Amino acid sequence: MMRVSVVRGIAALAVIAATTATAGVAAAEPSDSKPTSPSKSAPVTAPLPSRVVTKTQVTGQEMLLEVYSAAMGRTIPLTVLRPKDDARPAPVLYLLNGAGGGEDSASWKVKTAYKKFFADKHVNVVTPVGGAFSYYTDWQRDDPHLGRNKWQTFLTEEVPPLVDDALNSTGANAIAGISMAGTSVFNLAIAAPDLYRSVASYSGCARTSDPLGQAYIRTVIGDRGHGDVTNMWGPLNGPGWRKNDPYLHADKLRGVKVYMTSGSGLPGRYDTLTSRLIDGDPAMLMDQVLMGGAIEAVVNSCTQQMRAQLAKNNVDTTVITRPTGSHSWGYWEQDLYKTWPMIAKDLAAAKKPGEDRAAG
Repeated sequence: MMRVSVVRGIAALAVIAATTATAGVAAAEPSDSKPTSPSKSAPVTAPLPSRVVTKTQVTGQEMLLEVYSAAMGRTIPLTVLRPKDDARPAPVLYLLNGAGGGEDSASWKVKTAYKKFFADKHVNVVTPVGGAFSYYTDWQRDDPHLGRNKWQTFLTEEVPPLVDDALNSTGANAIAGISMAGTSVFNLAIAAPDLYRSVASYSGCARTSDPLGQAYIRTVIGDRGHGDVTNMWGPLNGPGWRKNDPYLHADKLRGVKVYMTSGSGLPGRYDTLTSRLIDGDPAMLMDQVLMGGAIEAVVNSCTQQMRAQLAKNNVDTTVITRPTGSHSWGYWEQDLYKTWPMIAKDLAAAKKPGEDRAAG
């Protein structure tokens, strides 16, 4: 097993190094369509306050909230799954998509049965549609390809009070994300210490300022998103990258429950021709096993490093390490279902300071 792990680790490093130098083949998660282009420009100052623009009932369970972001100068759709008893205040789970930001078909809504899973759960599940290749952070500069990104401000300052009012929330929040967003959830929790009860990272990599972490991010933003990574946190190896490295600031996660999941990268139950999302396609299977396996092996290494760092800093952490599994949706769906009972307990606990703003 030692030899297999070493070989796979070397292969994964080679894959990421190669994709940073060429137009990338590897993806932060498999996607079968390109995301729509985001707004490429925004006013220097937003003349209007952040607010809910529209509130539309899509189905009995699903609602669409459109929220104007003053920080980004544009309206962002939020997909919301409502509890069956929506007259009774419920907590909020912010569930983030991966590199495509839900603008493509690689989303919780398309790739999973999460609507069915949450149908009998007393929680509001809020997912922004947008933020492709943004790392859901505040960029230092607007990007020619990716536009204005102030997602940290949007998610931690603008959205929560609006969601609380619109959905009659209890004021208790948790946040979870896959792949790219599995990095973001840590930084969002660090930026807003009292906002989230718990944080779940599914196949995310918390290291952002070391060479491997930066190579991974360059693959997502540069190769896939055609953006300039220096517009996000400044020059590589600079202070902006260290400031946004959760590994270096793990102590700031004390008081938040942390859940992390990852696989070894070796083929598993969802890496077969008969898997629902493979649907008999040999090319898709090969991509998932080879590229998805290599990416997940790197992510797993990153997860174990973060696990040790969190333990060193006395952060309450639960880590689920799968002996097999690629970087793909079948595993993330099961990770969400497996961690949900623990997250639900966190959300149901007594109120934390600062949650008195909640309606109801």
